[in-house]
Amino acid sequence: MKTSSPIRVLVVDDHTMVRRGLATFLKVYDDLELVGEAASGPEAIQLCAQVFPDVVLMDMVMPDMDGATATRRIRQDFPNVQVIALTSFKEEELVMGALQAGAIGYLLKDVSADELAQAIRAAQAGRITVSAEAAQALVHAISLPPTPGYDLTERELAVLELMVKGLNNTQIAGRLFVRPSTIKSHVSSILSKLGVASRTEAVAVAIRQRLVS
Repeated sequence: MKTSSPIRVLVVDDHTMVRRGLATFLKVYDDLELVGEAASGPEAIQLCAQVFPDVVLMDMVMPDMDGATATRRIRQDFPNVQVIALTSFKEEELVMGALQAGAIGYLLKDVSADELAQAIRAAQAGRITVSAEAAQALVHAISLPPTPGYDLTERELAVLELMVKGLNNTQIAGRLFVRPSTIKSHVSSILSKLGVASRTEAVAVAIRQRLVS
């Protein structure tokens, strides 16, 4: 006899067909329940406040707000909600960015239905699930020797450290007593010097290369 409530799952992906496929998959399992679909990071954050999911399946590469940023916001605002990164990409920066943001799992979209179901159950129980490819990327990233330099200024290092802590430009500006536009300029310079295209990648490089304490 069933005694516990189904695990409430929110699906986040900017591709409608992917969301539909995941919704169909969830119907197969009696202990999993789809409670919402979001096409973007901001929508996912908003839905968390409305439908109170237990687990979020989060795409990592989306326009406007990437999955790592959305994951960090969800984990900050809704600490009881677990997030599983579910993506097509296994790059080291994405894996580290997702886990650094608070994701409890990292799986590729070619995962089997049963494996995904088990990962959702594990996440609900507070257990980590990482695909073999993501684990390999992590091991490789951790084994790389630190690369000194990047020619970051003292102020840029201070900004980068606050980025690693998850602060946005306005919050960083408040900490450093400067205008947000000044921080925006620092962030652009940091991304250029690190050779990355996003804040998430910058944070991953900072952690991997031990650029900040």
